[in-house]
Amino acid sequence: QVQLVESGGGLVQAGGSLSLSCAASGSTGSISAMGWYRQAPGKQRELVARIWNTGGTVYADSVKGRFTISRDNAANTVLLQMNSLKPEDTAVYYCNARFRGLRPDNDYWGQGTQVTVSS
Repeated sequence: QVQLVESGGGLVQAGGSLSLSCAASGSTGSISAMGWYRQAPGKQRELVARIWNTGGTVYADSVKGRFTISRDNAANTVLLQMNSLKPEDTAVYYCNARFRGLRPDNDYWGQGTQVTVSS
């Protein structure tokens, strides 16, 4: 019932910036939070940032002070502004939506977008 369409990603030089966008469509009324995860080669998927529709946020320690997550609840869109990018930020980034009253097993995921940071 929910589709997540991601945009952004690409190749950027270390120290540069990149912005990711994820637009949710369909039955979005029950979404309680949206976020971004990433998965690097040989590693498990990890949380980058999450924002609840009430405004609360959480960030991975590795991106605090560099990344900013924001959400337009009316537009059902979440943004991830990435500044001061490092080569270790290279990964596939996935948009995530969590639903009110449901467990994380019921999360919806975007298709993923590649972010590559050159040294």
